[in-house]
Amino acid sequence: MRNAYLYHLLYLHLVLVTHLSSVSSWKRDEFRNCNQTPFCKQARSRKPGSCTLIATDVTIADGDLKAKLIPKNSEFKEKQDPVKPLILTLSVYQDGILRLHINEDPSFDPPKKRFEVPDVIVPEFVDKKLWLQRLSEEVIGGDSAPSSVVYLLDGYDAVIRHDPFEVYVREKGGKLVVSLNSHGLFDFEQLRLKKEGEDWEERFRSHTDTRPYGPQSISFDVSFYGADFVYGVPEHATSLALKPTRGPGVEESEPYRLFNLDVFEYLHDSPFGIYGSIPFMISHGKRRTTGFFWLNAAEMQIDVLGTGWDADSSIALPSDQNRIDTLWMSEAGVVDAFFFVGPGPKDVVRQYISVTGAPALPQYFATAYHQCRWNYRDEEDVEQVDSKFDEHDIPYDVLWLDIEHTEGKKYFTWDRVLFPNPEEMQKKLAAKGRHMVTIVDPHIKRDESFYLHKEATQKGYYVKDATGKDYDGWCWPGSSSYPDMLNPEIRSWWADKFSYQNYIGSTPSLYIWNDMNEPSVFNGPEVTMPRDALHYGGVEHRELHNAYGYYFHMATADGLVKRGDGKDRPFVLSRAFFPGSQRYGAIWTGDNTAEWEHLRVSVPMIIALGLTGITFSGADVGGFFGNPEPELLVRWYQLGAYYPFFRAHAHHDTKRREPWLFGERNTELMREAIHIRYMLLPYFYTLFREANTSGVPIMRPLWMEFPADEATFTNDEAFMVGSSLLVQGIFTVRAKHTSVYLPSGQLWYYLSSGTSYKGGATYKMEVLEESIPAFQRAGTIVPRKDRFRRSSSQMANDPYTLVIALNSTQEAEGELYIDDGKSFEFAQGAYIHRRFVFSDMKLTSSNMAPSGPGQNRFSSDCIVERIILLGYSPGSKSALIEPENRKVEIELGPLYLQRASSPSVLTIRKPNVRISDDWWIKVL
Repeated sequence: MRNAYLYHLLYLHLVLVTHLSSVSSWKRDEFRNCNQTPFCKQARSRKPGSCTLIATDVTIADGDLKAKLIPKNSEFKEKQDPVKPLILTLSVYQDGILRLHINEDPSFDPPKKRFEVPDVIVPEFVDKKLWLQRLSEEVIGGDSAPSSVVYLLDGYDAVIRHDPFEVYVREKGGKLVVSLNSHGLFDFEQLRLKKEGEDWEERFRSHTDTRPYGPQSISFDVSFYGADFVYGVPEHATSLALKPTRGPGVEESEPYRLFNLDVFEYLHDSPFGIYGSIPFMISHGKRRTTGFFWLNAAEMQIDVLGTGWDADSSIALPSDQNRIDTLWMSEAGVVDAFFFVGPGPKDVVRQYISVTGAPALPQYFATAYHQCRWNYRDEEDVEQVDSKFDEHDIPYDVLWLDIEHTEGKKYFTWDRVLFPNPEEMQKKLAAKGRHMVTIVDPHIKRDESFYLHKEATQKGYYVKDATGKDYDGWCWPGSSSYPDMLNPEIRSWWADKFSYQNYIGSTPSLYIWNDMNEPSVFNGPEVTMPRDALHYGGVEHRELHNAYGYYFHMATADGLVKRGDGKDRPFVLSRAFFPGSQRYGAIWTGDNTAEWEHLRVSVPMIIALGLTGITFSGADVGGFFGNPEPELLVRWYQLGAYYPFFRAHAHHDTKRREPWLFGERNTELMREAIHIRYMLLPYFYTLFREANTSGVPIMRPLWMEFPADEATFTNDEAFMVGSSLLVQGIFTVRAKHTSVYLPSGQLWYYLSSGTSYKGGATYKMEVLEESIPAFQRAGTIVPRKDRFRRSSSQMANDPYTLVIALNSTQEAEGELYIDDGKSFEFAQGAYIHRRFVFSDMKLTSSNMAPSGPGQNRFSSDCIVERIILLGYSPGSKSALIEPENRKVEIELGPLYLQRASSPSVLTIRKPNVRISDDWWIKVL
């Protein structure tokens, strides 16, 4: 027994050493490429026109268009090998959303039911279905057979072409918008019985995938018309505008892979898939924006096909529109695809969110600054770090504990030597308005003395291996098993573990971090779970792999809601994600590195997440691996202050890097960056509410706000924060100057000085040590809180400053959203939502909240203490406040209150109007 125990210890040591040694460099050969992935290699080898399917028996039934897809000339096939049709369903939903569903015909009794991803599409979307009453037939172009046409939206039709099979959306004038199978690359491998002598097994390195159901892949081409570029399909560390992966001039490029993996020190500028997967692509051109989403949780590969890729094809497509062709390939699943017609960028995002759900509104504290490290050693370390923030006048809201806080890597436990009084530790932080986050990963230590393992084993709650036994893989605790989160019963069981009775030592100020939930398995194929592992209902892991972390995130968030009796909003950070993850919490970009290129690539990565619904995301400030030079760390804080999720984090092998450890000047610079975030929290929180209602991201590509400005289409070094602020990162060491493009049609005010710049030009700007270039767009009003406290909650009653950036017509507008920052009462109307408009020399505050029973359940006594006027010509020296009929002064005042030196700007001093009231202020 002792020898077996020693053997297991030695094996664990070897596995962990191997895993950690990969930290030093990304090992490409640990992961499959397309040529090593049969379904990908096969799909890429197909030629345009390979698909022989035609649509037959087209009819309207149950409000949908129904059809069968069969091979052309199938009547000549031999009788002993009957043709098995595919069943196509085309459904139309409100707001111009077309849904295409293709699956095997169940009447032919396939060997198993193909997996369709549950609990992603929100119930409200299903209720928005438009019941089709009729279809019309039309012979299009030179076709010999008719096409079936149904109404989609005013100005748009959905068309199913019968022969050859094709589905597309067109404008009423006939111009195409988005199409599927225009190039005849559609392929659907139907499940079948194994023939004698067939070998279905797949081998990669030392691992064998039994593939008991054989090949079952799906692939098809999707074309976007009127498109200059395509974006989305995260997660990849690459440019925002997706580069071609095949075609003339593209050599040996891999497709964009979607397969959730634990990738140490991932490469920048790579199409390789990392921690999360969202198969949603957005196309954009000067005239329109469109989108395509494939709901499928199996491994996916996507080619962006460069111009001329189809030079040898005999298929003729319209040449009067720009077009981008793509090839979508998946190992398993069904076709459950959604076409979004836009026509604007925000329309496409809204349409996608109507399918997968709106981003959750986080608690207010979660939008502030987070301090994390693997690991803060013990309670004394926690107390010292906390006190140092106060000593150096640096605000923060959350302190994080990584895996070392547990007893032997057993989650929901505490190392009682290092953390003997966890509740008292949390209460000390809470007394300053601060919170704590602990890590809870999906791997459960296989230790018979661990109550969680015993319970999961007894109840049969673990994922099974291909033989039906509890799957045993290796992760941080050593031998581990993984709860089967596909099963709603097991998710409910997991959620109960976060109650104060079950999670001993937790308090109401403790929140959760889900890491390693791809899932990560150190000794598994590609550092994850085998594809032939079995889940609830006999579903193979290959079919749901990309959604495993999503279900784990869901169960954890539900647990925190249950813990608070449904009253408090949860905060859960997850590394793995899938469509719908936005409903459950925040995401971060994983194990990045302290390099300038990783700082740079964080911008397109976070923008891509925001475009695909994940509006609450960020990158580890400073880089997880390595020791950043002070200049890089400062620049990362200055950029990270504008990320939606703002957290510093570091690997345990790195040197300590709290903001006060790099000399007084660098401490001052990092403090100032964090102060900017706290000053802008009212604006950020308003944007989080906008995301919660519309899906529009907080951190946006420039082209989302300026969709016709072609100079913005490939710019992924600058970004918008909401519609009002433009931020340009500094991504090179010892930079003296940087180029900043300011979009056309606007004036832009430099945040550091208030100086105005004309839009539509690129400026060579001097790089300041104190900040990165950031601008406020003319015509906007940004709310701020200018007094700095220890944490965001201590700022709750502080007065507001309104910064009015006037445009060429001396007008501006903005919004402010406020609620209790914690509960779900806002959903019943307990909030304040104000609209500010400056026009005709008058600032007006009006109510945007709909009248209702909840409106009076939240109130605020906060006042506006300063109103800054940027772009207003000096002259007037006073303003009249109504309805009070009170005069106040207009004079020069500091742009920033608590800075040693600050430019002077025209300021309406001490108007002292209540933020919740209707009022107007007239400049005399």
